[in-house]
Amino acid sequence: MDSPIWAELSAAERSAVDGLIQRDRRLAAVARVREAFRAEARPGLYETLDVVAERYRELGRRFERRPTPPLDLTTLTEQVEALPGRTVAVEALWDGDTDGWCVHLMALTDAPVAEHRLATIRHGSDLRLFNGAVPPWPEAQEAETVGRALAERFGVPFHFASPDEPDIDAPRWRTAS
Repeated sequence: MDSPIWAELSAAERSAVDGLIQRDRRLAAVARVREAFRAEARPGLYETLDVVAERYRELGRRFERRPTPPLDLTTLTEQVEALPGRTVAVEALWDGDTDGWCVHLMALTDAPVAEHRLATIRHGSDLRLFNGAVPPWPEAQEAETVGRALAERFGVPFHFASPDEPDIDAPRWRTAS
């Protein structure tokens, strides 16, 4: 690797960063690289991301997350049919983690009152935001299409309070209805 940032790291720091990458802890690897430098000499975030992405490639790992496979309505229908209780709604919810935003497709039941995650839809990392690739949010579009079809199949409402942008505080179906 020809990066001057990587070259300035000690062998111990490089080993620690590679260990984080082997465990797929990208943000921790970025933080470790940056923290290895004094504040006045610390590389920028984008330069550090480039270094970590290059280490991923050299170690034979994928830096970018693969999108989740398209949802299969038949499989989701079978999942809902196997749930305890009666399905009363299908809901799509935003969630986020260190990889970026995703949408969970949920079935809500009564007797017992519960939420059942049917699928998680992810179409890329938050790097899409910096590249101007979103909106629209393809995971939201897929959740809307498949969630609505699933809800229609069971004759229940479909709820997605924030289909246009990520919002983990959007009203939920049980509280909004």
